Amino acid sequence: MVSETITFDDYMRVDIRVGTVVEAMPFPEAHKPAIKLVIDFGDEVGRKKSSAQITVHYEPEDLVGRQVMAVVNFPPRQIGPFMSEVLTLGFADEDGAIVLAASDKPVPNGARLL
Repeated sequence: MVSETITFDDYMRVDIRVGTVVEAMPFPEAHKPAIKLVIDFGDEVGRKKSSAQITVHYEPEDLVGRQVMAVVNFPPRQIGPFMSEVLTLGFADEDGAIVLAASDKPVPNGARLL
């Protein structure tokens, strides 16, 4: 089902940026399997933490150096003992497991999705 129609101004309020994963570690305390990420979004946004339920398709050691997309202007969210500062974006596969959203070519950290 397609969501309700929004304006371009509504869309522009969602700040989606690309960043490079600089740290990734298991998050065994999470209720659902997850990985803790530290993502570098460049000088303007800086480094931010995120909890991502991506354990079906990804191992922490495979994520370091990978560029990912995230919403950087949502309020932080407490997830167990971890404060998630950005929402890392992905798509559900046929089984509901998350596949990360990313640019198909490298772009500068902090670049905004237009």
